[in-house]
Amino acid sequence: MHDRSLIGTRIRERRLQQGMKQAQLAKSAGISAPYLNLIEHNRRRIGGKILNRLADVLEVEAAQLTQGAEAALVATLNAAAAGVPGAEEFAGRFTGWARVLAGKHQRVEVLERNLRILTERLAHDPRLAVALHEVIDAVTAVRATASILVETKDLEPEWQARFHRNLNEDSGRLAEGAEHLMRYLEAAPDTQAGIKTAQDELHAFLEDHDYCFAGLEKAGEAAIDGIITASDMLSSDAGAGLAREYLLQYLRDAQRIPMNRLLEEVARYGIVPDRLSAALGADLACVFRRLTALSGDVAGPVGLVICDAAGGVTLRKPLAEFDLPRVSAGCALWPLYQVLAQPQVPVRANLKQAGPGGIRVEAFAVAEQVRPASFDHPAQIRAHMLLLPGTAMAGEARAVGTTCRTCPLPDCPARREPSVTGQGF
Repeated sequence: MHDRSLIGTRIRERRLQQGMKQAQLAKSAGISAPYLNLIEHNRRRIGGKILNRLADVLEVEAAQLTQGAEAALVATLNAAAAGVPGAEEFAGRFTGWARVLAGKHQRVEVLERNLRILTERLAHDPRLAVALHEVIDAVTAVRATASILVETKDLEPEWQARFHRNLNEDSGRLAEGAEHLMRYLEAAPDTQAGIKTAQDELHAFLEDHDYCFAGLEKAGEAAIDGIITASDMLSSDAGAGLAREYLLQYLRDAQRIPMNRLLEEVARYGIVPDRLSAALGADLACVFRRLTALSGDVAGPVGLVICDAAGGVTLRKPLAEFDLPRVSAGCALWPLYQVLAQPQVPVRANLKQAGPGGIRVEAFAVAEQVRPASFDHPAQIRAHMLLLPGTAMAGEARAVGTTCRTCPLPDCPARREPSVTGQGF
């Protein structure tokens, strides 16, 4: 296996071999010199896009920066062979066939990931269930009206006209519902076509802005209405309401941690949440949210999941290849749910998602108390989980899934059935 912790060292060695200054390489790759300095000293994770840009400038294959193309090929073959020995010899003797096999394996991983998403959509998507019920209701209404028209021989003209009108309206409703349903089912697994909820609109809105609202940080709350009105992603009042709540929270966070301060401390410490929290004088949850506003060129890939006290995911910023549920709670083994019982107590975990292609991630989780408890109502708790690719932690990664409904983990204690003796849960 290749050692990704030395990618920065290899970039520096290649740059020095070509007699290139650090500032020159950073400018050509479209990143800041401080960010490149952190990368070269292996203090910052590097995403695929930035790695590819650096490789292009250095005139080298990206795979060679991760310890050579052959090592990457062998790693893929080992994953495809599931522990069967001989991958190194096969790659050395039959390089062409090895590349074909590795390509097929990677294609299978993509298809299996899409299948998991489609399975969740078909089996557990509440929006799909509502749409199907609407179609069934329309079909039932059309069938009932048609039966009356056929079976009633002496129907008065006034009633006949009324039933014809009902038939026309119900058939139109049926056609519209069927059209929306088919558009949703035919959409690619990673799209949000057809049937949309307010949460769908919110996430499409955030992705369209790359989770960053620099204009809002300068103009303040007065700019919120304009940002919402200008978006094509917010088609419902509920979606616009969620966007407004998000932007108000975003503005409060920006006032506590201005972007220039955040960039200074990130350049100094890297994406190390506890150090950033201490240096900025802000709680971890606020730091997590602010980190999602940084561009990938500055911070590298950063993912975020936020859930309410009931476990429902209320916000998600995906991290490539780490699947997040669209319509249900996440995996019960995530530290996101562990911290709900202890607000303000941080947890760090090394995770690897089960199934082919699951990547290793470093997860930082903390819960905040949004509203304190009283005799009239319970405390309102919100949990956050920051996701970073790779890990600096030693030891085995905790195997986790995406959601219990489509999880491939065998014998998972989070969904173990109660035994006849009453053991388990």
